[in-house]
Amino acid sequence: MTLARAGVAAALALLAAGSQAQTVLKIGYTPAKDSHYWVGATTFCAEVEKNTQARYKCQQFPSSALGGEREQIEAVQLGTQDMVITSTGPVGNFVPEVKVVDIPFLFRDYDHARKVFDGPIGQELLTKFPAKGLVALSWTENGFRHMTNSKRAIVKPEDAKGLKVRTMENKVHMDGYRTFGILPTPMAFPEVFGALQQGTVDGQENPIPVIISSKFWQVQKHASLTGHVYSPALLLVSTKVWDKLPAADRQVFLDAAKVGTAAQRKKVDEDDANGVALMEKEGMQVVRNVDKTAFQEALKPAYAAYAKEFGAENIKKIQDVR
Repeated sequence: MTLARAGVAAALALLAAGSQAQTVLKIGYTPAKDSHYWVGATTFCAEVEKNTQARYKCQQFPSSALGGEREQIEAVQLGTQDMVITSTGPVGNFVPEVKVVDIPFLFRDYDHARKVFDGPIGQELLTKFPAKGLVALSWTENGFRHMTNSKRAIVKPEDAKGLKVRTMENKVHMDGYRTFGILPTPMAFPEVFGALQQGTVDGQENPIPVIISSKFWQVQKHASLTGHVYSPALLLVSTKVWDKLPAADRQVFLDAAKVGTAAQRKKVDEDDANGVALMEKEGMQVVRNVDKTAFQEALKPAYAAYAKEFGAENIKKIQDVR
């Protein structure tokens, strides 16, 4: 009788352990540990773990440990990687509808951008992902992009003419940058620091949080606060993960994504507020008073092409959000 009871107890213990089995999810991104992406991922993962009673736990891979953004999106699409936080740089190659948000000087400021992505326009775009084998949990944030280079200060478009600048693998960006006289050179993020160090390219463009987390001051002398593109980011999860989640757990993931997004945006705000002083302290010469009007004027030919590609009315809808 004692042995029978012991057997039943052991079986119940095994069932209980099985119901609490932990699933470890791999989440990757290209910026370094302690970056805004790391803050967003860490907050998201903590919320998921807490609200699923640790049935799900994340293993983070910062600093391009799982490859560049395009490689990681492909891996999530295939199901060999569970999640990625990525800028929209390569996303238009997977979900073409997203390309419209990459237009230079489309967003006035952070408040405008966040209202667009949290509102109907941004939420509608998220519905385009499942058909491409991806689930977009939320729009997170990378920040407004600025130019750095090793040659000279950039105040107006003519100053950028002829510079070989690394860009994301994003045709919308590249078409716009050509109007500034820049020679855009698409390159995956893991290659950028080495290319700058070796002089393969003269410069790059990224938000302040990326510039400081990557310590680009080690290989770049000049920074110009052009703010030429607002760079959103996305938290993507594989459909292979999502399809296995019960409804209650899906809601936990969605709620956690909102909390993670808020934390990532807060870190971007902090880096934007403090980063310029840090860049100058580390020896960069920072141009604050960039002639943005001249850059916007130079962009007019590209805007005519954008209107044909995306529809002038769709661009105006985004611009009109208040």
